[in-house]
Amino acid sequence: MSNAFRKILAPVLVMLWALLAPPSAALAAEEVDLLLVLAADVSRSVDQPKFQLQREGYAAAVSNPRVLDAIASGPNHRIAICFLEWSGAGNQKLVIDWSIISDANSARAFGDQLVEAPRSFADRTSISGGLEFAMAQFERAPYSAKRRTIDVSGDGTNNSGRDVGMVRNEIVAQGVTINGLVILSERPLPWNPEHTNPPGGLPKYYENNVIGGPGAFVIVAEDFKSFGQALISKLIAEIASLPPRRQAAMRPARGD
Repeated sequence: MSNAFRKILAPVLVMLWALLAPPSAALAAEEVDLLLVLAADVSRSVDQPKFQLQREGYAAAVSNPRVLDAIASGPNHRIAICFLEWSGAGNQKLVIDWSIISDANSARAFGDQLVEAPRSFADRTSISGGLEFAMAQFERAPYSAKRRTIDVSGDGTNNSGRDVGMVRNEIVAQGVTINGLVILSERPLPWNPEHTNPPGGLPKYYENNVIGGPGAFVIVAEDFKSFGQALISKLIAEIASLPPRRQAAMRPARGD
């Protein structure tokens, strides 16, 4: 093959690769500092006012200057996140697909989408189903990262689907960290008080059954009104790979 022919053929092959390669091929090479799945509980114990506070809390936390500073401090200066909602077994939905967050504009765009999206479910509470669905999102992520984390928030125990501890162990064995954000309830549910206020408290339940992996932790929101502030602390700890404040992680549930 002559040098002249090689010079002609090389750019043609490059163009053909660009046309025939799957759309995710180019994105797959882009490295981020963290792949983060935000998995939000929308079971029926989360009424509409609580749901609204939760959604607005997520949107505001992603755009918080302290969170953006944590993102900027990483070697790649960007993370990739997706947002899903979960309820009973089989009730999980990807609300916002994988998105790069690198600055105020990308964070604001993510938050705007989130606030405008309709609620997905209002069923039982399958933390295990939510975790399994969250884990599946890593397989289709168009970005790569050395760290993968599931950020799961909830206000009750697992009462639907597979054993949550078993699912937790399977996920942690694949190198993924699961962190929890527990939302405390002032009053137990009349029809099932131990769902939101189990013996020992909901934070302890999450510590024993839900979280796992290197540096895993639980942060407590005293109620849905304080959810946004608790989430900011949680995101900073996850993004910067730093331990959260001990008092936030270990605070006991009310009435225990």
